Amino acid sequence: MNVLLISTYELGRQPFGLASPAAWLRSAGAEVRSLDVSREAFREDWVRAAELIAFYVPMHTATRLAVMLLEPVRKLNPRAHICFYGLYAPMNQEYLRGLGAASVIGGEFEGPLVALAKRIKREDFNAEITESAEGTERSDPAPISLSRQEFLVPERAGLPPLEQYAHLRMPGGAHRIAGYTEASRGCKHLCRHCPIVPVYRGVFRVVGEEVVLADVRQQVAAGARHITFGDPDFFNGPRHAIRIVEALHREFPAVSYDVTIKIEHLLRHEDLLPALRDTGCAFVVTAAESVDDRVLERLAKGHTRADFLAVVRRCREIGLHLQPTFVPFTPWTTLGGYCDLLRVLDAEGLAASVPAIQLAIRLLIPAGSLLLELEEVRQIAGPFDPAALVHPWKHSDPRVDALAGEVQSIVERGEKMGGDRAKLFREIWNAAHVAARLDALAPVEPALVARAAVPYLTEPWYC
Repeated sequence: MNVLLISTYELGRQPFGLASPAAWLRSAGAEVRSLDVSREAFREDWVRAAELIAFYVPMHTATRLAVMLLEPVRKLNPRAHICFYGLYAPMNQEYLRGLGAASVIGGEFEGPLVALAKRIKREDFNAEITESAEGTERSDPAPISLSRQEFLVPERAGLPPLEQYAHLRMPGGAHRIAGYTEASRGCKHLCRHCPIVPVYRGVFRVVGEEVVLADVRQQVAAGARHITFGDPDFFNGPRHAIRIVEALHREFPAVSYDVTIKIEHLLRHEDLLPALRDTGCAFVVTAAESVDDRVLERLAKGHTRADFLAVVRRCREIGLHLQPTFVPFTPWTTLGGYCDLLRVLDAEGLAASVPAIQLAIRLLIPAGSLLLELEEVRQIAGPFDPAALVHPWKHSDPRVDALAGEVQSIVERGEKMGGDRAKLFREIWNAAHVAARLDALAPVEPALVARAAVPYLTEPWYC
């Protein structure tokens, strides 16, 4: 069985979603090639040779890019079995099947991918596939597997080297090559806007400690001096998480890392925060999303504005960098509320810690989103747009949508010119206050902190 795994985008990281299933498929006897088109040239010869071509779609952007590749792939190899796997695959299965995907796999995808490859081989793939004017005809169910798996150490051979991916920039300007791994997948929580929820429904799965550490070792051997733990929430299994970072620090005391943790968990497990600091945590990403309690309630975030501010202050006290992320443009956003968010970031000294793109993000309503449980969302959400992979919506106040567009333009222009966070923050501040017809007094000193004063990854996109 000749398998080609394709990643189109994974936030500037070497794709775990290729490396992990590659190990499983090779252990089952398949010949596997991994192609990351975000960092290397498209390989027509690999496409022509493959019997199974599987696109990894962990997020919205990756899915849209994969769809753009589907037609050229099918032209090059109309007899290949096309599969989409990852978080966004089952959510968009109807659309993907309509485009010619023969298989769609969600959840814990490694085992089902191996089973699919074995089945295709067993059924004499070349003899049984028929072709039509529309392309290959084959139909499989769309499993969402949440079964517990015994994970294998990811196979990273054949992927572009780590230095081609996002780096960690340290205070002072030094760069560190960054690796990426996962200590758990899925999530306990049911935030309404989160794309993990329609697939995992409150379930999370732990990756064995030795597998995680072995993956870290091979990336350190390849030059990594920083590791991103990509768990949706590193503290879904807090003791498991702490054991891993303590072991990492014992073995590689000069290697830093970052993690993502909910505000709710940062409060609940406040006693563990010094352990993160002391084991080399460069920063903690946290999905704050909003500082408006009305918005937080509708998103079912499980925290309040006061909780967020308490976490900010606690992290500052102990010397742990916090990098909050936001969804500032929602159906409930007001112009005054957006200005309030900027004022909070300024007052708390967070302007340099928040990538400018985080101030431009507009709420996505993907297929199956729990947001559609809310009557007020159903009233404004349009029919599902398969090409955009969302239910489109418009704000009741056109001025809010206009500001969202203006902020997006500011960010795009700014990133092309080097992305100075302090400068972009001031531009966004001024645009927002003009739109809200509020006094646009210059932000106070914290907003003027240079970008290099906080550690950050050089590719700050989060969707």
